[in-house]
Amino acid sequence: MSLQLQRNAFGRLVLTDADGTVHEGVVPVRAFPIGAPDEGLSLVSAAGRELAWVDRLADLPPAQRTLVEEELAAREFVPEIRRLVSVSSFSTPSTWTVDTDRGATRFVLKGEEDIRRIGHGTLLIADSQGLQFRVADLLALDRHSKRLLERFL
Repeated sequence: MSLQLQRNAFGRLVLTDADGTVHEGVVPVRAFPIGAPDEGLSLVSAAGRELAWVDRLADLPPAQRTLVEEELAAREFVPEIRRLVSVSSFSTPSTWTVDTDRGATRFVLKGEEDIRRIGHGTLLIADSQGLQFRVADLLALDRHSKRLLERFL
């Protein structure tokens, strides 16, 4: 791959393409962030135009891969629910208290339609503020969590 990625003095990504053209404010965007997060990555200009395509994140040299992963981590915030502690009501809206990979939190579920199945055993749950929470493996949850969640599925 004949492109170079680096950070400028302001911390923004800068892409120098094969022609030597410099693009500032480049943003990495995953094609399939949930289903295949390490495959299909577009490097997009500040104006929203695709500048480069990366088939697999592993194809990038280590230093460039680190820059892209840092940028993605700063942009993507999808906490993974590890355990459901409690649900205020089995009718919606209801307040959920959960433990995530980012710590304990509470959120309001507006309706059952805000829980979407993505693949086998994976759920995406949107709270009333639009924040997405992910359940990576429904079967891996503890018994109490499964019982609470089944009331909404």
